[in-house]
Amino acid sequence: MHSKILILDFGSQVTQLIARRVRDSGVFSEVFPYDVSEEFVRNYGAAGVILSGSHNSTLEGDSPRAPQAVFELGVPVLGICYGMQTMAAQLGGKVENGLVREFGYAEVRARSHTKLLNGIADFVTDEGHGMLKVWMSHGDKVLEMPQGFKLMGNTPSCPIAAMADEERQFYGVQFHPEVTHTVQGKAMIGRFVHEICGCKSDWNMPDYISEAVEKIRAQVGTDDVILGLSGGVDSSVAAALIHRAIGDQLTCVFVDHGLLRLDEGKMVMDMFAKNLGVKVIRVDAEEQFMGHLAGVTDPEQKRKIIGREFVEVFQVESGKLVNAKWLAQGTIYPDVIESAGKGKKGQTIKSHHNVGGLPDTMKLKLLEPLRELFKDEVRKLGVALGLPHDMVYRHPFPGPGLGVRILGEVKKDYADLLRRADAIFIEELRNTPYEPVVVPGFDQDSVPTNWYEATSQAFAVFLPVKSVGVMGDGRTYEWVVALRAVQTQDFMTAHWAHLPHALLGKVSNRIINEVRGINRVVYDISGKPPATIEWE
Repeated sequence: MHSKILILDFGSQVTQLIARRVRDSGVFSEVFPYDVSEEFVRNYGAAGVILSGSHNSTLEGDSPRAPQAVFELGVPVLGICYGMQTMAAQLGGKVENGLVREFGYAEVRARSHTKLLNGIADFVTDEGHGMLKVWMSHGDKVLEMPQGFKLMGNTPSCPIAAMADEERQFYGVQFHPEVTHTVQGKAMIGRFVHEICGCKSDWNMPDYISEAVEKIRAQVGTDDVILGLSGGVDSSVAAALIHRAIGDQLTCVFVDHGLLRLDEGKMVMDMFAKNLGVKVIRVDAEEQFMGHLAGVTDPEQKRKIIGREFVEVFQVESGKLVNAKWLAQGTIYPDVIESAGKGKKGQTIKSHHNVGGLPDTMKLKLLEPLRELFKDEVRKLGVALGLPHDMVYRHPFPGPGLGVRILGEVKKDYADLLRRADAIFIEELRNTPYEPVVVPGFDQDSVPTNWYEATSQAFAVFLPVKSVGVMGDGRTYEWVVALRAVQTQDFMTAHWAHLPHALLGKVSNRIINEVRGINRVVYDISGKPPATIEWE
């Protein structure tokens, strides 16, 4: 049985990062809305509880509160930002609207006489005070600490920036240790879960495989399972894991809609059918998809058509598998969290739909072996299962495929041009050694070896415009492609990648010379926001 940390979410946009940081420390953690029942909290079996931040104010009459059971469990509690404020308010302290708000970088004087911060500092002042470089995001602040608490940190505009009741092991920090901008955040969370909560580092992917295999076998029994294999990381890892558990009881359906990357269909079939021995049914549905997309230019309409036709093809093929009782999906933990919403006062980020919205008429039970894992954990699991590193660590690829990277109407010849141009771009990114360039928000802790690893997502976009060019002594009038490469921590914001000019020049030269029909290449230098990462 794993030791585990319970995280209660009050609606912060970075709550998932708390869970990821805890898991990075080798400790299992789960996120639940703040308004779970008192009974749930008492029965969960948490070794410790973390209260997240929020956009709410404790000064509002109906503001969210932590279940009282949190403070009666007898386990350590860490309140972050709003979590600290509601801890103070619920335990008898006072919170007020701050005259000066703090958003962004701040320096906190750390009182290292508490177990959480003892010996942790980024620098020491001339007066001998230990200082922490942190990220703040708050308007309210704690005015008076509850009885039993002592000061653990402060800033000039926030006299109580951290507090602690060592006897009850309650800790509150006004800053966000879960974000990379708080330099010692990883050390603080590690200190909390290991030394204060007493958790062991027993959460790792090799051990997870054996646990997951046993769980799948117990759940499925002798039934057959079908899985829609897209070639993406999540469905591929799910397929490899389920096959490890039940072998030939798994059948994958791979729908080739003509909007995949270059040679992707062959790669999927080679990897799964030939190398791993997985049963894969490949359906060539290019004509069907292209026929329904003809004349359609609206991005949302294109997405709906592609999703609808995928469901249609998958339902026809799965209907032929009469013994299948389970539908397997590559649902991962962020999908589960986002679907759960943020409690009564929060907003659901997105609803999770079964493989693009499979109809209830299929009457299949759901198997989601990755639903406890974050994306980085899924990648580690894939490598541990023996999948090729290059496949597991490929950049994200949209569900509608090239359909949303071809602006306007989707045509077969456009897709053929685009996938060749895209392949050249990716090949040169992989072949070009990376020389570190400091970009705000890009984690420099692990230095990539090439520019593909240094970018979070890179691809080509087909523009339905023609431009005049000259090749040899002749005039050309051909298509334009745009290159897009970004660096990001969470895909919510992104910086355009500062690729070397020599690399861009080589990519442009190769595309124009090798892909007949394209005579101009441009590079997208828009950030997110205001732009999005994908063009459609």
